[in-house]
Amino acid sequence: MIALLLIPLVLPWALPPLARRTAGNVRPETALWAITGATAALAVGVVACLGALLLPLCLALPPVSALAGLARPLAAGPELLVLGLSALAAGALALALHRVLCRAASEVARLRAARARVAQLPDAGGLCVLDDARPDAYALPGGRGRSDRIVVTSGMLRALGPVEREALLAHERAHLAAKHHLFLSVAQLAGWCHPALGAVAAHVSFAAERAADEAAARHCGDRALAAQAVGRAALAASRAAGAAGASALAPGATTGPVLARVRALLAPAPVRRTVPVLLVMALLCTTAAASSLGGAAWLHRGVEAAQGEQPFEQPSIGVR
Repeated sequence: MIALLLIPLVLPWALPPLARRTAGNVRPETALWAITGATAALAVGVVACLGALLLPLCLALPPVSALAGLARPLAAGPELLVLGLSALAAGALALALHRVLCRAASEVARLRAARARVAQLPDAGGLCVLDDARPDAYALPGGRGRSDRIVVTSGMLRALGPVEREALLAHERAHLAAKHHLFLSVAQLAGWCHPALGAVAAHVSFAAERAADEAAARHCGDRALAAQAVGRAALAASRAAGAAGASALAPGATTGPVLARVRALLAPAPVRRTVPVLLVMALLCTTAAASSLGGAAWLHRGVEAAQGEQPFEQPSIGVR
């Protein structure tokens, strides 16, 4: 039955291809919510199962078993197998925690640096122009006591025509209005917990950019114009020696697979629809949740048996 706790650790590998199909075939706003929600659900399942797998190793330690009031050994399966899996779970949890702390600190530092770079600059309606010859534009979420800002470099303004600038600003306003940085934060955090979920972060970013592209197209009333603005902005940024942008949590119009975004804008507007891939994604999350709960319930019964609250079966792990 310990296999129930291993299934949620394997299921995330099925999400990247599903996320890719979802981002390419489903309305962007729906795809963004679906992919991010599935990523978060699977990440929670991964962490919960690793924690549950760590329990047999902890209860094999005399001080912990005494604290838990175990009257008998915990019967969780073959001793060598269970302790080995517990040790691997401990290592995976430690690695995930280290990745989360280090990379979160790096992202926060980059975000603070971006805010400090424009803190003293005036803004007009949330628009801040940074005097930098390198073309760049991004939506900078506000922090405590700070308002959201759209940061555009002078180099980007010179690279675009007046109508294209308006499309670019509409794109960035859509990022801030829909709080896409929160979706990106969830995707990044989940990706640091499991390598397969790390591959999904790019699909979340693409869905966010596509949603902002569609908002810009609706604002301009011309999908071809929005595609032209995205293409020219990306081309200008690619020719620059470096980027003035901030962090992965500050989405910009020049990020992601630009050619795919331009092709999507030149095609008819997407319609609201549910495709089979969404149902498969929901089934994936449901399976992970059911397996996690089943494994946790089974392990809980084993702990109760070790505490003498239930009939005792032949033990596998000795607690000395």
